[in-house]
Amino acid sequence: MKNIFIIGVGLIGGSFALDIKRRNAECVIYGIDQNAAHLDEAIKLGIIDVKSDFEALGKADLVIVAIPVDATLNVLPEVLDKVSDEAIVFDAGSTKEDICLKVKNHPKRRNYLAAHPIAGTEHSGPSAAIHDLYKDKTNIICEVEETAFKLQEKALKLFSELGMRIRYMNPKAHDKHIAYVSHLSHISSFMLGKTVIDKEKNERDIFDMAGSGFESTVRLAKSSPAMWTPIFQQNKTNVIETLDEYINNLKHFKKLMEDGDFEAVYNEMETTNHIKDILNGIN
Repeated sequence: MKNIFIIGVGLIGGSFALDIKRRNAECVIYGIDQNAAHLDEAIKLGIIDVKSDFEALGKADLVIVAIPVDATLNVLPEVLDKVSDEAIVFDAGSTKEDICLKVKNHPKRRNYLAAHPIAGTEHSGPSAAIHDLYKDKTNIICEVEETAFKLQEKALKLFSELGMRIRYMNPKAHDKHIAYVSHLSHISSFMLGKTVIDKEKNERDIFDMAGSGFESTVRLAKSSPAMWTPIFQQNKTNVIETLDEYINNLKHFKKLMEDGDFEAVYNEMETTNHIKDILNGIN
């Protein structure tokens, strides 16, 4: 794959570009982004080789769509309209059901692979792109049977070269499970940050007292609202379900404290310590 097009040259797209270029110095990385300043920055940082546009997609061997999921709904059909029959297109969106439905009947559906690399940081923009972002990370592939076999092989080979683990899942199941392990954690972080900011108006010392535990828990609150609002919108039903369960657990914990039942508080935390074993298994 010689001509690589990255649509959205921020953290996700830019990190793909860096690792692809490192493994294939002969390829040409083309960048497409509605933000002209991002394209200039990506050129300066060596993330892309050429600033481009949709009219050039006909020569693409690979197109990576790394933009907010609401924009992907509009952009992906246009990308498929313009690519050749030999090009593979994949996205990196955190929701999959609406996107897959959008191109379900597209004449070039076979050129598209629905992917979700579970990787990222709280930073955004071209300067956030880093090498090895995807190493040892899980990549969820949805509806792999809808992608032409010889094209999916190209993408899977790339994912393997980047050190990714592959899991296969249908779009509906993906969106349900990711609401728990990703979307809920972002909402929790945002709302913890909001709670402390609101309190800080009256007690400025609160941030002086904040330690590493607070910093790590609120880290995701630095994520881009422009990216996460469309994710919550597209996955609204699943996210609300996870929030209901989370709120019920918070209310239960609060009630135990109100009742002075700290043996039960201890037991709740001890039971939840099992999350260490789960996460060790992931690592």
